[in-house]
Amino acid sequence: MARQKSFLKLEGQIGDLTFFKTQDGYQVREKGGVSAERVKTDPRFQRTRENGEEFGRAGKAGKLLRAALRSFVLNGQDRRMASRLTREMMKVVKADTVSSRGKRNVTDGETSLLNGFEFNLNAKLSQTFLPKFTTAFDRSTGAGRVIVSPYVPNKMIRVPEGATHYVLKLGVSAVDFENGTYNTEEFSTPVLAFDNVQAPGTTLEASVEPASIHPVFMTLAIEFNQFVNGEYYPLQNGFFNAIQVVNVDSAV
Repeated sequence: MARQKSFLKLEGQIGDLTFFKTQDGYQVREKGGVSAERVKTDPRFQRTRENGEEFGRAGKAGKLLRAALRSFVLNGQDRRMASRLTREMMKVVKADTVSSRGKRNVTDGETSLLNGFEFNLNAKLSQTFLPKFTTAFDRSTGAGRVIVSPYVPNKMIRVPEGATHYVLKLGVSAVDFENGTYNTEEFSTPVLAFDNVQAPGTTLEASVEPASIHPVFMTLAIEFNQFVNGEYYPLQNGFFNAIQVVNVDSAV
């Protein structure tokens, strides 16, 4: 695959060359290769078909998790988040030790591999929000909890230029990857100011249905605001907001 360097930005097909635009710019590739029909039917492409099925399953699972966390993701993500999440979902699928090749799936895989996933590499939670915190999920009650130790905001949070306030958010999501459904509950702190006064210990708690049989994902986020003339405004469309999966409780 080659990159277009001409000042003419082409898209479409000219002879055996296909010109197209990606996130990395305008590119070109030569037409050719194996036909789609042959890939579908030729026994020699059995492994290719199996890999394709599992990749499609991983992509669908990533899309479902993004939907479950939509209100979080809309307020903070990098441009490659979706592809990064699909790559991590593939690791989950490949960790399935009970299904045959080509049939491996997220439900029978290791969803705990998604613990620590950062949705915004522009602002990782692990580098933005520095106070110590613990997480817990009680499957019998459906309650997810994050307990944050006391901290001084100006010392323990990497404050973006222009930010005057912030909000901490917890999301708890039970995701049914087989049927494509989810249940997400959220909790947000009040708008908090950046200052040098020690904030007391903070508990964030949200609950999904008790005794769920599906994997549960707990997500912690910090969203930055700017206070101007009596109103709070999101800072730079969420570029500095940090969002991380902080706990994954796999289905039993």
